Amino acid sequence: MILETDRLYLREMQQSDFGSLCKILQDEDTMYAYNGAFSDDEVQEWLDRQIYRYQKWNFGLWAVILKETDEMIGQCGLTMQPWKDAEVLEIGYLFERSFWHKGYAIEAAAACKKYAFEVLKADEVCSIIRDTNTASQNVAVRNGMAVVDTWTKHYRGVDMPHFRYASYH
Repeated sequence: MILETDRLYLREMQQSDFGSLCKILQDEDTMYAYNGAFSDDEVQEWLDRQIYRYQKWNFGLWAVILKETDEMIGQCGLTMQPWKDAEVLEIGYLFERSFWHKGYAIEAAAACKKYAFEVLKADEVCSIIRDTNTASQNVAVRNGMAVVDTWTKHYRGVDMPHFRYASYH
C-alpha cells in the first residue's frame, strides 16, 4: 500500500488488475477526454507504462481500492508529464463510471497532493485537464489548484486544448 484515506487505499497496479483497468479504459463515456475507448493492446500498454514508472520514479498511477469491498474502482497517482518544453509532476485520476460523483476522485487526489509535497518534496504539482472535462476540472479546484497555463496537445489525431491546474508548496 502506498497511501490510505478514509475510504480508499492506493497501491501499485499489477498484471492481475488488467480486467479492472479494462472496465475504466474501455468505457466510451469514461474515456471521452481521451477521444475514445482503448483496445486491449492499448490497455496493456497503459498498464506496462505504469509498472515502468514505478521502477523508474517509484510512483505512477496507482490502483484505487475501495476498502469496503477490496475492489479496484479507479486509478490515481503521480506521473511526470510533458508540458510545452518541460516535464511536470502531475496528479492524474480516472475512475470507473459507476463510482463517479461519490467524492472518491478528490479523496484520492488530495492524498496524492500531500504525498507529492511531503514525500517527494515537490515545490509544485499540477493536473493537466482537457478543456471539455468539467468534472476533472472541478476535482482540481477542490484540490486547491488553479489554472496557470493552457496548451493544445495533439493526441489520437485530434487537437485537444488543455488547462494546467497547479498548486505550490
